[in-house]
Amino acid sequence: MAEWLVLQNVALASLLAWASGIRLYLVIFAVGLAGYLGYFELPPGLKVLQHPWVIGTAGFMLLVEFLVDKVPALDSAWDAIHTFVRIPAGALLAAGATGDTLSALTIAAGLLGGTITAGTHLTKAGGRALINTSPEPFSNWGASLTEDVVVLGGIWFAFQHPLAFLAALAVFILLMIWLLPKLWRGIKAVFRVLRRASADTPT
Repeated sequence: MAEWLVLQNVALASLLAWASGIRLYLVIFAVGLAGYLGYFELPPGLKVLQHPWVIGTAGFMLLVEFLVDKVPALDSAWDAIHTFVRIPAGALLAAGATGDTLSALTIAAGLLGGTITAGTHLTKAGGRALINTSPEPFSNWGASLTEDVVVLGGIWFAFQHPLAFLAALAVFILLMIWLLPKLWRGIKAVFRVLRRASADTPT
C-alpha cells in the first residue's frame, strides 16, 4: 500500500510537471476539481489546489487560454509570456506532490519538475510557432484541441495506471530531446525567410 502511494505521488509530480508545460491552467483546474469532489486524495502539499478560489481562478484562465489558443498571433505571444509562468509553476507543483515541507525530496522534485516543464513548454511553443505560420486556421485549432485531449487523457492515465504513465512519459522525454533541436532549427529557418522577404519588400 505504501509503495503504491509513493508510485502515485511520483506519477502525480511527473504529470503536473509535464502537463504544466502544455496546459497549466487545465491541469490545475482538473486536478483541483477532482480533489474537491473527492475523486482522489491529493497529497498535503497540493491540497491548496482544491480550494474554490484556486479552482475558479484556474477555470477563468483556462477559458481565456482556450480562446487565445485558437488565434495564431495571440497564441505565439501567449506562449512567449508563459515561458515565465509555466516553468516555475510546474516546478512548484511537482515539489508540492512530494510533501508540504521543504526537504531534499521536494527540492529534487522541483528541480526535475521544472526541467520537464521547460522541455515540454519549449516543445509545445516551438511546434505551435511552426504551425502558426500556416495561413489557414484549422491546423492551429486541431493542435490546440489535441493538446487539451492529451492533457486530460494524461491526468486520467496517471491516476489509474501510474506505472504505465511514467513509462509513457519516459518515451515522451526521449522523443522531446530528439525533436527540440529540429523544431528550433525550423523556427530559425522561418525567421530567415521572413527577414529576407522583409528586406526585399520595396519601401
